[in-house]
Amino acid sequence: MGWQEEYQKKLVSVDEAASVIKSGDRITLAAGPSAPVDLVNAISARYKELTDVSITSGIIMYPFGFLKAECKGHILCRSIFVGPVERYCMPLGNIEVIPHQFSSVEYLLTQYIKPNVWIVEVSEPDERGYMSYGPIGNFVGDSTRKTASTTIVQVNKRTPYIHGLLGHVHVSEVDYICEKDHELPQIPYIEIEDVHKKIASYIVDMIPDGATLQLGLGTIANAVGYLLDSKKDLGIHTEMVTNSMMDLVNKGVINCSKKTFRPGKITCCFAIGSTELYDFMDHNIMIENMPITMVNDIRIIAQNDNFVSVNNALMVDLTGQVCSETIGFSTISSTGGQVDFVRGARLAKNGKSFIALQSTENTKDGIVSKICTAIPPGTAVTTPRTDVHYIVTEYGVADLYCKSIPDRVKSLIKIAHPDFRDQLTDEAKKAGLI
Repeated sequence: MGWQEEYQKKLVSVDEAASVIKSGDRITLAAGPSAPVDLVNAISARYKELTDVSITSGIIMYPFGFLKAECKGHILCRSIFVGPVERYCMPLGNIEVIPHQFSSVEYLLTQYIKPNVWIVEVSEPDERGYMSYGPIGNFVGDSTRKTASTTIVQVNKRTPYIHGLLGHVHVSEVDYICEKDHELPQIPYIEIEDVHKKIASYIVDMIPDGATLQLGLGTIANAVGYLLDSKKDLGIHTEMVTNSMMDLVNKGVINCSKKTFRPGKITCCFAIGSTELYDFMDHNIMIENMPITMVNDIRIIAQNDNFVSVNNALMVDLTGQVCSETIGFSTISSTGGQVDFVRGARLAKNGKSFIALQSTENTKDGIVSKICTAIPPGTAVTTPRTDVHYIVTEYGVADLYCKSIPDRVKSLIKIAHPDFRDQLTDEAKKAGLI
């Protein structure tokens, strides 16, 4: 039987594919723009028929019905990375967060979650019958498929076919196929503020020509991407491909010619951005998509000479502890790959890692300093102070690596907002830090 005949044999309607789910199923759902909207909506509509179903995913970009409070006890959402949709829906009480570093997510899913169903949106088959997992389905796609007893795919003609390692599934390897086309979820462009440009400018000044970059999620990291026009021969080894990277490729700034690991290739795991970005990645031989456990392996990251990692933070204490997930007990984001890239950069020849944040934040109680003497109770430390290299605000750069506590405190106070420096100095003295 050829793959075309097998495809037709496995082809069912969206509702028929949704009917495969039964009570007690442990589903892993592809994240972000690789989640099949129509299929998941159909599953969500069946919630009253189901009990004790879990869906493990992350960076959800659509307000699926299973996130609602009435789905408690029927379909539970487990998130390995909280995005805006999860954050908005979290007060409804049907989302559990699993703190975990991206480099070991595959272990989490295959050894602890142990899903029996894998659901992902895919491209149309190529001439050999292989379908691409699209922008983010390769995150843990192949390992999850091999763990699960059932694989359900939704074919969407708008899903880009992305080259890479373990990023494709053959028609013979899936159990059910349904078809429904729709536009992929996008991240709207957010205007970069002057303060973010200022922070980014400090980082850009420290990035040499020929460097290989990782840019994390967030406004400041994105601002760095848009300020690199003057650089030459940059490379990319990153979790996420962004619109700014696409623009730099088109301008010839990124060509990956100086990379020491996979030269000539943009090494990545996923992409979240605009339709133009997804089109840019479609059949682009410069893109080399890999599972997250490979991209975020510090031993692989370290093979990139002149590696530069840029990530964002919510707050930093005076000893250098970086908090990027919660403020108190309120979840804002997740662990992700920040620590992986901070450690990988440290191991790389001439590597650098930057943690960037604005010095202050407007809250309901007024303006507060994001460089603080002590972090609030319940706040999660994402990157330990022993791993941190550079901390950057709009007031400068603090080099913390291998520095004493007093030196760290003084350096961080210098890049805090001027209105808070005296207060931070007094608090540090009272705490015995300086």
